[in-house]
Amino acid sequence: MRTLHLGLRVTDLDRSLTFYTAIGYETVGTVPETPIGQLTMLKLPGDEFVSVELVHDGNPVERGGDVSHLVVQVESMADTLAVLAAHRIEPVAPVQDHDQGMKTTFLADPDGRRIELVQWPAGHADGMTAVDFSHKEIEK
Repeated sequence: MRTLHLGLRVTDLDRSLTFYTAIGYETVGTVPETPIGQLTMLKLPGDEFVSVELVHDGNPVERGGDVSHLVVQVESMADTLAVLAAHRIEPVAPVQDHDQGMKTTFLADPDGRRIELVQWPAGHADGMTAVDFSHKEIEK
């Protein structure tokens, strides 16, 4: 089994597409009429498959919705923030430098959902694995 994608309800499809394409997502395809609304499938250039589905039914989305946050890996935090600034998208939190060189910050999409940008340190795997948690004690 594997996770296929995350579906996000959006209030304004055009505004959301402008935001997500500025981050780097590209449209793979659309399904114009479904029982839950119009579906727009997105993926990042380095992804093989769709990872985000924008769901638009014309209704307003409660600020933030039911999603805590979406995480996007970037190669260079500085370069990514420069590209986003050119699209008038600014982080909502300062860049944090973590152990071993990891950097993170947060954006907010047009419907208020948080998107975490992560720059892994050199040599880190492209995703999180058990190794990332081997030195952390699990709290109960």
